[in-house]
Amino acid sequence: MTLKVSDLAIARGGIPVLEGLSFTLHPSAVLILRGPNGIGKTTLLRTLAGLQPALSGQIAGAEDQIAYASHADGIKPTLTVTENLRFWASVFGTADINPALQAFALSDLAHRPAGQLSAGQKRRLGLARMLVTGRPIWILDEPTVSLDQNAVTLFADVIREHLGQGGSALIATHIDLGLDAKVLELAPFKAKPKPIDDTDGGFL
Repeated sequence: MTLKVSDLAIARGGIPVLEGLSFTLHPSAVLILRGPNGIGKTTLLRTLAGLQPALSGQIAGAEDQIAYASHADGIKPTLTVTENLRFWASVFGTADINPALQAFALSDLAHRPAGQLSAGQKRRLGLARMLVTGRPIWILDEPTVSLDQNAVTLFADVIREHLGQGGSALIATHIDLGLDAKVLELAPFKAKPKPIDDTDGGFL
C-alpha cells in the first residue's frame, strides 16, 4: 500500500504550520521526518493518521491502512501486558499476540499489570501494539523516547521485519536508527506568516 501526500497544508490551533508538502511512501520503505521542535512534525503525523483535518491538499492510499503510535503509549495500566495486547488485537481483528511479545522482549512480563512497568517497558508495550494491528503503514512519533540502547535495537529490528513483509513506516525521530531510510526535512515547508491587513495594522 502506497501513501501519497500532495500539496498538503496543515495547522495547529488554527495557525498554519506547514504548507506545500508532497511526498510518497512506498511499500517496504521508511521515511524519517526531521525538523526543529515546533515545526509541525506531530501535527503532520496526526493529520496523516486522520485525527485532525488538513487545511488543504490530498492524502491518498491511507484509509484503514495506518497504525499510529503517538507520544502516549496507549496502554491501560490496570490490565496486564497480555491483556493490553489482546485488547488491541481484538480491536483490529487479529489473534496471535505472541510475535509482539517476543519482538519487544515482553514475554517475561506478560502477566504483569502495565501500571507496574518501567517507562521503557511501557514504551515497548505501546510499540508492540503496532504488531497486532495488521496494518501496513506505521506512523510513529518519537518512538524511541524512554528506550535504552538494547530496546532501540529491538525496535529497529522490528521495523526491518515490517519492511521485509511489504510494510512501510513514517517516523519522526532525532536519532539514527541505522535504517536504510530517506529523510524528509520539514523546515523548507514551514508556513509563511499571513500578511497583516489594514484592520489588524491599526491595533499595532
